[in-house]
Amino acid sequence: MTGLTQRQSDILNIARAFGRVMVDDLARRFEVSAQTIRKDLNDLCDQRSLTRIHGGAIIASGVENLAYEARRFVAADEKKAIGVAAAAQIPNGCSLFINIGTTTEEVASALNSHEDLLVITNNLNVAMQLYRHPRVEVIVAGGNVRRSDGAVIGSSAISLIGQFKVDYAIIGASAIDEEGALLDFDYREVQVSQAIIANARSVMLVSDSSKFQRSAPVRIAHLSQIQTFVTDAALPPGLQAICEARGIEVIVAMPEKSEDLDGAEAETGAANGHSSAMP
Repeated sequence: MTGLTQRQSDILNIARAFGRVMVDDLARRFEVSAQTIRKDLNDLCDQRSLTRIHGGAIIASGVENLAYEARRFVAADEKKAIGVAAAAQIPNGCSLFINIGTTTEEVASALNSHEDLLVITNNLNVAMQLYRHPRVEVIVAGGNVRRSDGAVIGSSAISLIGQFKVDYAIIGASAIDEEGALLDFDYREVQVSQAIIANARSVMLVSDSSKFQRSAPVRIAHLSQIQTFVTDAALPPGLQAICEARGIEVIVAMPEKSEDLDGAEAETGAANGHSSAMP
């Protein structure tokens, strides 16, 4: 890529390695002002190499997802808070699907105090977190395993999911557009997610707010098909309107500590703030 300064090239390499970069971290690393870093990020966003998020930027791609290890770094605190808040909505003694995603894995991690659960998943990372739990029965969908992230995808996984009708589905998405489309990158993964949605009585979407600024090519479903949306920030007006019109419960789960775009301390919030949208 031409026209980049050495610092901008270094910033881009860091973003590729870790999934995201933050203004304050970069300012300390390069010993420059936060304003200088914001200009660098804006230049990289103008070239569509990065996409701005709260306090920094992430790699911009509408056709290829970040690597699994990089995704784990993006909005890590927010995902953990979302996981805790989502798990709090799941009662003991129920059945649930959990699909692919670093956020859904945080939900699984937060289920460690639950009892008498039946969990069906196509996510090997979720299965590894839960299978030792004495009061949780885990069923793993069969099929091809995607080496990059432990996703089980394909027709065999879809067939197994179709044999169940569960109480809850916990799903993630790589992007959510302003019209409410839930989007992802791999059509085979999407087909499994669609089967999960079709075979659950209640669907819970878990997604951090960086997904509002991303794009992906494959449609999973529409926001109107879910019953609960757990995220970490107020929804954009278009998505909020859909939730209000459809009676979707919106739960905003704030991490314990966050920083705003200028690096100032934000208010500390609990991971169980609620906002219910009524039709």
